[in-house]
Amino acid sequence: MSDAISFYNQRIVSNESIAPIVRVVETDIDLYYHIAFEMYTAIERNNRDNLPSVFIAPVGPTFQYRRFAWLCRQRPIDLSQLHIFFMDEYLDKKGQLIDPNDTLSFRGFVRRELLDLLDDVSTFKPAQIYFPDPIDPDAYDARLSSLGGAQICFAGVGINGHLAFNEPPSQEEPGFRNAPSRVVTLSRETITINSNTALGGAWEQIPSQAVTVGMKQILESYRIMVYLNRPWQRAVARKMLFGPVTTLFPASLVREHKDVVVTMTESVAVPPNFGLR
Repeated sequence: MSDAISFYNQRIVSNESIAPIVRVVETDIDLYYHIAFEMYTAIERNNRDNLPSVFIAPVGPTFQYRRFAWLCRQRPIDLSQLHIFFMDEYLDKKGQLIDPNDTLSFRGFVRRELLDLLDDVSTFKPAQIYFPDPIDPDAYDARLSSLGGAQICFAGVGINGHLAFNEPPSQEEPGFRNAPSRVVTLSRETITINSNTALGGAWEQIPSQAVTVGMKQILESYRIMVYLNRPWQRAVARKMLFGPVTTLFPASLVREHKDVVVTMTESVAVPPNFGLR
């Protein structure tokens, strides 16, 4: 293996003495509870100070929201000042948001995994959830800005390093850091890996376009918390933490931020195995 990619050999361990902070948890379930607990405790702190809680949040990783809802049912908490800006949504061939009842809809997922589970016990309402709109993505950015920006951006990372659906440009592009929320064309890598995750490899069923929160909104968050639990993220984690900081791998840009926590499962922390099989 060449020296240029020797960082792939590194086993990642928990380390809270460097930036970004790295934490390793045992399983996917542990990771979901970590996200849920971070959300709950941030809301608890903000409520004590009579402040709104403003989060940017992904759908992937998945299944943290049902655990957050469980926490809220076990230990009721005021959610009336919670605002969640979900990162993105797929678009249909006409450039409109896909139907929320579509299997792939992030809006439908959030309804089932969060809103429906809190419906009878909470002050949290659908109006406190935001998705970027392909017709007017600037309105999403303006609403986020009116609330003072995101206190925490929770994020996963795509196989090509994308954050939300901010696909890497074809060449180094300094202005990419300030890209606003917008409609994007999805890369072949994203379509392929998402089809593996959601559709058993039926890549032709993944929409080719989406609307996404901007890199500007992500990088302006007060804290960025990245979560990795997919086996193929072994390489992703090492590019993000040890590779060059470049717009060609957007997740690497978090290393320019002053407050970043990366949490991954043990299956991601071990080095990838290179070889035919």
